[in-house]
Amino acid sequence: MTRGPQQITAAGNPLLVQLRRLTRDPGAYRRLGEIWLEGDHLCEACLARGLAPLQAVVSESGWADARVRALAQAAPRVAIVADALFAGLSGLESPARVGFLLEVPAAAQPQDGIATVVLDRLQDAGNVGSILRSAAALGVAQVVALEGTAALWSPKVLRAGMGAHFALRLVERATLADLDGLTLPLVATSSHADPGLDEGSLPSPCAWVLGHEGQGVAPALLQRCRETRRIPQPGGEESLNVAAAAAICFYEALRQRRQTPA
Repeated sequence: MTRGPQQITAAGNPLLVQLRRLTRDPGAYRRLGEIWLEGDHLCEACLARGLAPLQAVVSESGWADARVRALAQAAPRVAIVADALFAGLSGLESPARVGFLLEVPAAAQPQDGIATVVLDRLQDAGNVGSILRSAAALGVAQVVALEGTAALWSPKVLRAGMGAHFALRLVERATLADLDGLTLPLVATSSHADPGLDEGSLPSPCAWVLGHEGQGVAPALLQRCRETRRIPQPGGEESLNVAAAAAICFYEALRQRRQTPA
């Protein structure tokens, strides 16, 4: 049951200090054990998946809005913060008016037998979040992020993911050894590979392997891949953005699954 809201007026309040750490340091959630979800869209996505926030933080103007107030009251604790203080917590150009603190999910190991994407040292948080969003939309149920990949629960990845996190099995800071339990085939992409993505059946389910934006897939991981496919690019560009490539691969796998008789 939600307690009466707490009014916070001091910038040095411990809750606000913690939120600033979570906002400014992409890996702070690993040390603090809590995730900051900023904005009504992420908060609604969290609740829609049956997850229970620890705390809601809402601006004074948000609390005056019946819809935002009802969203905040879904949490067992609510803190109301002056608009100027709330803006200081935000990583957005137009600050949201509400956010949730959520407990970091328990560490998971890769699960075999489900459609997966393996992220090999992807650095750009926007790319990582976009890949999560495409995975959730196109039937890839699991994301395995190898050590060196952008922190999956960081604010920028969360914003780019648009709620996809809550629909996926997420494995962070995995090693190559953690992939040993996956019997499903690993499939990578390369602009120099044959056959093309749409030439012949893809293994289903499989684990798509996406590599570092500049260096590609690490050689040791590439050796584990059963197949390497080429995405046709008749326009003549040398390569695709990794998030765009991921969406194309996920869609082609989905298209083939839907055409295969049950």
